[in-house]
Amino acid sequence: MNKNKIRMQNGITYGIVVGCWILVQIMDKTGHLTSLLKGILVPLCMYSILAVSLNLTVGILGELSLGHAGFMCVGAFSGAFFTKCMEQVLPNLQIRFFLAILIGAAVAGVCGILIGIPVLRLKGDYLAIVTLAFGEIIKNLINVMYIGLDQKGFHFSIKDTMSLGMDETGVVIIKGAQGITGTPKASTFLIAVALLLLTLFIVLNLIHSRAGRAIMSIRDNRIAAESIGINITKYKLMAFSISAALAGVAGVLYAHNLSTLAATPKNFGYNMSIMILVFVVLGGLGNIRGSMIAAVVLTLLPELLRGLNDYRMLIYAVVLIVMMLFNSSPKAIELRSVFLERFKKQKNPHTKEAA
Repeated sequence: MNKNKIRMQNGITYGIVVGCWILVQIMDKTGHLTSLLKGILVPLCMYSILAVSLNLTVGILGELSLGHAGFMCVGAFSGAFFTKCMEQVLPNLQIRFFLAILIGAAVAGVCGILIGIPVLRLKGDYLAIVTLAFGEIIKNLINVMYIGLDQKGFHFSIKDTMSLGMDETGVVIIKGAQGITGTPKASTFLIAVALLLLTLFIVLNLIHSRAGRAIMSIRDNRIAAESIGINITKYKLMAFSISAALAGVAGVLYAHNLSTLAATPKNFGYNMSIMILVFVVLGGLGNIRGSMIAAVVLTLLPELLRGLNDYRMLIYAVVLIVMMLFNSSPKAIELRSVFLERFKKQKNPHTKEAA
């Protein structure tokens, strides 16, 4: 694919995001944006970031990871922890939130490197099981963690708040299974869209760079890639850590969209990782735009079908099956190819004559 075509495809992807933002603004100004839709605007962007970042590992690198919710959890708690700790030092919420995003991305990225060094030597189901275990370990560690802050500094315990031994000025920041309470709601739709565009910029530019081609060559044929001098460990670790860091960014966005952050199975458990993987698979492995659209559609669908309570999950399941068949069925892929070929011929009717 030549550079002009790549730029055009990337421009279409960015244009879809910007177009959706403009559409939401128009709906808001004209009073057509319901409170339900307003409430899920930030989660839509968050799930899109998670889907795009996981596609870097699963679709581009070709490794099955089920620990994405774990990296999201690390980013969420490290970002929220920083915001709460710096409340008195940095009164400006926007500055604290910006720094929290950087810290959440950095901590999740470092976790990605630490996990990736031993784990990326494994393949297939073994890699999936270990990354799944990482996500569950992180969630359970946070649930037994108590951290407080007073004049003497930080206090840590795995028993209860009484074991922290703080003075009367002390404040408990992480309360075990109760998590972090009183997190400021700094996440807005504009910030979420900006972070989604940044994620797309990072991932799309990586894919079409020299490093991205090396990563895809490892996915296609590891032995051939190694035989021409590509450093397998370096590029696998690069893709895995960038994916983890972007999941951390989504986690910070998630944490600052709630007043209470707790590491529950629903928020950061196995099902969350599976749901993100569903977005990637239905959008198409390696298809960044597709995974983003799948995340939006599959997040919106259950909310829009709340009026059909008896049939909501049935319709959701049917849409999942149809999308899977459309993206993965050989016959559907063949029909799409034929349709695209006919469309190109209609668009350029003089091509055949010139030839």
